[in-house]
Amino acid sequence: MSQASPQMRDFAKRLTAHESKGNKSSQSKARVAFQVCEKLRPHIATLMGNAGFQGLLARALALASREAPALRALHVKADGSLAGLDELEAQARPVDLAEEGVVLLTQLLGLLAAFIGESLTLRMVLQAHPKLPFNDLDDQRLAK
Repeated sequence: MSQASPQMRDFAKRLTAHESKGNKSSQSKARVAFQVCEKLRPHIATLMGNAGFQGLLARALALASREAPALRALHVKADGSLAGLDELEAQARPVDLAEEGVVLLTQLLGLLAAFIGESLTLRMVLQAHPKLPFNDLDDQRLAK
């Protein structure tokens, strides 16, 4: 079952848009959502351990692959990082890769919110992205 709501997808899009500000390269912009996931890794691993993060990301990847089948080319390594992104990037258009990254980030945030709650998820995102303007969020609810 997917925990990703339309509000969570909107949150993931706003998070990637904020992260990509000032980034001029379309290639780099295509990877922004994957970079956001990577920035969250140490914060989530502090709470759940590396194996916990790896499991959470692997589940998010499995769920995201239903909506974005190209993500099946990726796999989560033991340290929680993604493998296969270079190959996927070589085959996908930047706009497609960017959207697939948002799908993955949406699932990761949705699962995290399901496990630890929306408030703690939001706090963790703000720790990983301290320059994210809080007023960019319409309210503190990520998934309604």
